[in-house]
Amino acid sequence: MVLAALHPVTLGEFSQLPNIEESPAWEFLNGQVLQKPMPTFYHSLLQKYLVRAIDNTNSTYEAFPELRCILSKNSVVPDITIIHKSRIPLDNSAIQGAPDWLIEILSTDQSTTKLVTKIQACLAEGSKLGWLIDSQEEVIMLFLPDQPLQLVSGDDPLIFLDGISLQLTPNEIFSCLKR
Repeated sequence: MVLAALHPVTLGEFSQLPNIEESPAWEFLNGQVLQKPMPTFYHSLLQKYLVRAIDNTNSTYEAFPELRCILSKNSVVPDITIIHKSRIPLDNSAIQGAPDWLIEILSTDQSTTKLVTKIQACLAEGSKLGWLIDSQEEVIMLFLPDQPLQLVSGDDPLIFLDGISLQLTPNEIFSCLKR
């Protein structure tokens, strides 16, 4: 699954393209139009597990799979978007601004660099936390504003948003793949 890059356009032109909500979704990142790869089974399992775990905390945040976020110069669709309930749109529209927390799940044929770029773009526009999950290496990369990258594996504790009472380790998360 190779990301298809089309000719550069503006964010306004991208938002008018008729196919951006096709599955898999299209994104606009740093002037490039990119289609996300079709999720694998493991990707979907991790996504399902994490959305359920986050939503079961009954916090003031809610997790959504594949929800578009419109930034000042980019339009991204994180694998999981976590936003404060006060930011949930009242209509059928995209999230305006960066997610409070975004989770990306690396697929085998996906560019780590493009995912890191997406997470950094969101952090620059207000995201408080970003995760990049690598199920092959069984490691979760944590991105926080103005802090160095953290690699978390095994039974080391993960960082969550304040207000989300959840305690998970990478081993617990990756255990959903060992059926």
